Amino acid sequence: MGRHTDFILSPVTGILKDVVSATAGVGVGIEAFPLTEYVMQSTFLKMTGFQEQKMKCICWELATDDYEYRYNFTRKPMGEFSNYEDKAKVYKDLILQIKKYANYAVASDIGRPVLIRTARREIKEIFKGTSLLSWTQEIFEKYESLITVYQHNHFANDDNTLLAEANNVYSLKKVYEDHLYRHRNRCAHNLLSYQENLPSLKTLADPNYHYNNYYFWFALLNLMDKIYIELYRKYQQVFEEAV
Repeated sequence: MGRHTDFILSPVTGILKDVVSATAGVGVGIEAFPLTEYVMQSTFLKMTGFQEQKMKCICWELATDDYEYRYNFTRKPMGEFSNYEDKAKVYKDLILQIKKYANYAVASDIGRPVLIRTARREIKEIFKGTSLLSWTQEIFEKYESLITVYQHNHFANDDNTLLAEANNVYSLKKVYEDHLYRHRNRCAHNLLSYQENLPSLKTLADPNYHYNNYYFWFALLNLMDKIYIELYRKYQQVFEEAV
């Protein structure tokens, strides 16, 4: 077992549970409202950073086990693993490594219906009855109306698709690239320090503006985290059986 394994298999929801505990003693009155954006943004950045570090750890573990993978991996600089392309590459690399040792069809074998049901349920259970939810009730209700349209065929459809394009549904890939990743960059690079903390009229006119929703981002990061954990567990299993 690699030295990064415990971290790779640890769920990102631990960050959400921590923030709920940290804000439990804060009141629910209007005086607490100014904390909302600070807490939500900090939580969001912790989750994105957690996942980026997990991507690096997965790659290092694969490189430790496979010399050919190590050669190709070390030939170019390691990025931040924050953009969708980097996330999708780690996803594909895991599947390719699994397939070196066993037959594996990700769409049928990873348990997609369970993953998405669990990802949704955890968000609801973690925030239910909390001070944080009382500050953000409207945002949470909007998230719940948005998330229900997404099903197991909207992710991990084949070996090359982490978040699938979808007909008649705003794809999870677009949510990640156009909203989650863009906000991650604004926060991480402190672009908000010289930008007004208000959406522009152009942004508000975007029919998909409502996907700028922290709870939706939490759920999407949670779903992606579960995909990587399941793939890494499978990789561990088939690798250990082969050696």
